[in-house]
Amino acid sequence: MANKIETLHFRSDAFNTDFKRELSYDVLGRDILNCAENHASKRGFGFSDLLKVNHSWVLSRLSIEMQQMPPIYSNYHIDTWIESVYRMFTNRNFCIKNDKGEVYGYARSIWAMIDNTTRQPLDLVSFYGEEFQKWLGPEIPCEMDTHSRLRPLTDVEPVMQIEARYSDLDCNGHFNSIKYISHILDLFSKDFYTEHRIRRAEMAYIAEAYYGDELSFFVKEQEPLHYQVEIRKHYSIDGKGETIARCLVVFE
Repeated sequence: MANKIETLHFRSDAFNTDFKRELSYDVLGRDILNCAENHASKRGFGFSDLLKVNHSWVLSRLSIEMQQMPPIYSNYHIDTWIESVYRMFTNRNFCIKNDKGEVYGYARSIWAMIDNTTRQPLDLVSFYGEEFQKWLGPEIPCEMDTHSRLRPLTDVEPVMQIEARYSDLDCNGHFNSIKYISHILDLFSKDFYTEHRIRRAEMAYIAEAYYGDELSFFVKEQEPLHYQVEIRKHYSIDGKGETIARCLVVFE
């Protein structure tokens, strides 16, 4: 079992926390992705391994559900494992715990592998099926619901527009998947966060954004404290724009 689970240890130092003195959501997001990369690299299909054959991982879905965020100056660790592999996608889960082994929360993610030249998805079973199969499992629970179905928003106007800049880019030159979360969480005020906490955040990544792209953010409260966000690029050009990501943020 041990070799199927990878664990990384962290500390919520002062500059990794928000004004409530809890671990920032964007820092948690980066920690989760670092765990995924660490697990994959130790098993021969990490970022550097795939570059050798002109392939890359692309994050398709990320859902995080936290009962509590690690408080300032606390130690925490994240376990990750591969749940399943099916043709174009693989499911990877995470469990966030404190030093006593008490669970802070869980995360689920879906990944695709693409050809860097064509930008088209690859058949994981054909390319890496046997490699993945031996790392599947173990049969441990990820005690959170699966990803929601996020439908297109209608009858909404943009509430924020930004232009993708240097600090938004990842190592592939694309808009960083975690920076989407940072900008989305900025749509809500400090006073709102004083009264509420994020229970669940879901991201659905649909298309890529690049340096200089203008991104428009749309928000709709679907039910009390359930906010759906849609991000479109080039909205001002034709009044519609291309949807590149959707998000659900649930507060309590």
